[in-house]
Amino acid sequence: MSTNRLRRIVAAGAAALLAGIAGCGTSGPAGAGAVGGDKTVVWLVHGGFDAVYQRSVADYGAAHPDHQLDLQQFQNDPYKQKLRVAMGAGSAADLFSNWGGGVLKDYVNTGNVEDLTDELGQDPAWKAKYFPNVMNATTFEGKTYGVPLNSMEPVLLYYNKRVFDEAGVQPPKTWDELLSLVGTFKSRGKTPIALGGANKWTYLMYEQYLVDRLGGPEVFNAVAAGKPNAWMHPAFIQANTMIQQLVDAGAFPDGFSAISYDTGQASALLYTDKAAMYLMGSWDFGSMRESAPEFIRNGSLGWVPFPTVAGGKGDPTNVVGNPAVFYSVAANSKHKDTAIDYLKNGVFSDTYVDGLLDRGGVPPLNGIAAKLDRHENPEWLHFVYDLTQRAPNFQLSWDQALSTKHADALLTNMDRLFLKQITPQQFSENMNGEAAR
Repeated sequence: MSTNRLRRIVAAGAAALLAGIAGCGTSGPAGAGAVGGDKTVVWLVHGGFDAVYQRSVADYGAAHPDHQLDLQQFQNDPYKQKLRVAMGAGSAADLFSNWGGGVLKDYVNTGNVEDLTDELGQDPAWKAKYFPNVMNATTFEGKTYGVPLNSMEPVLLYYNKRVFDEAGVQPPKTWDELLSLVGTFKSRGKTPIALGGANKWTYLMYEQYLVDRLGGPEVFNAVAAGKPNAWMHPAFIQANTMIQQLVDAGAFPDGFSAISYDTGQASALLYTDKAAMYLMGSWDFGSMRESAPEFIRNGSLGWVPFPTVAGGKGDPTNVVGNPAVFYSVAANSKHKDTAIDYLKNGVFSDTYVDGLLDRGGVPPLNGIAAKLDRHENPEWLHFVYDLTQRAPNFQLSWDQALSTKHADALLTNMDRLFLKQITPQQFSENMNGEAAR
């Protein structure tokens, strides 16, 4: 998902950036970009659930006429830049969306984010709503700084049932089966696995799953904790060797590094029968439902968990991806009571949950399994719900889990690894060097 890069912004351009983006909100200029004012300001990234968010804010305002919310929505990458600049200036919105992980932790470290631990502790029913493995993304040193606002987004392996049926094969359960299928589909003139490498974060999904399958979450946890030489763990070397094995086998489309995820080129390879498989987040289900509705309606889209790896130490039911998008409260907000009340009573109301499910999104909430059968594509909804609920560990995308500086270096080196400009050993050496700076 997501384009998870934040770029450094020079001071001379910061004011212009804020001024340019401020007009993108959906609710007019009142309180735009400022903490305080007459309304509680909410910043949120555009996505597939905009109508759900907008209705939620309207419903809350109707029920609380003295406590209005001002919802302002932005595109993904410009929003991240806006939030970074606003945090530096101490002028973030009262409520702001984020992906948790290292970027949120940076804001926590600078005192910009409200600690919600006591509020959650005083309301056990509120805390008990959420899957614990999802809440890990906003919990640092035992304190919680955000709660989910939308659906879980695990990465999974999509496949085209028509292409598989024509080849007379089944979706892979193991890495060895995946490699075998690469040869099968190559011989039939099909691209085995669609990939949009122009967006470097798409490479990272392979790395994350393979490292976790081989060594378990402890391998990356050592990196995130800043332990010396952590990138030299054998699981990284082996995972990157396996990735280059895929490249050598011709698993990906010709010129994959120039294929764009953002423009839908990669997913189109799957639903136009040009590619057999596609490793991507659950968010792409909604995108494909809009771009290729007949492909979804006629049951041509299939999905399975990422394959197991023989001899791996990791739990094969672990998942990676984006546990959710989260809401956090600005530490200097003048409307904390309203912001927190909205999180408790506005977000994930019955209409809110139904709105997410109607659009193929599955919120990380305990006790909603019975609801799933009442919505379109129940098989899909149950798959995502069960896949995530049973996972001992839900690893946040590494380019969000790490600080911005290290995330940029990671994506650069992933790009070079897939293009075979560096070896697996050099990848680890480069990342160790970056971590030591």
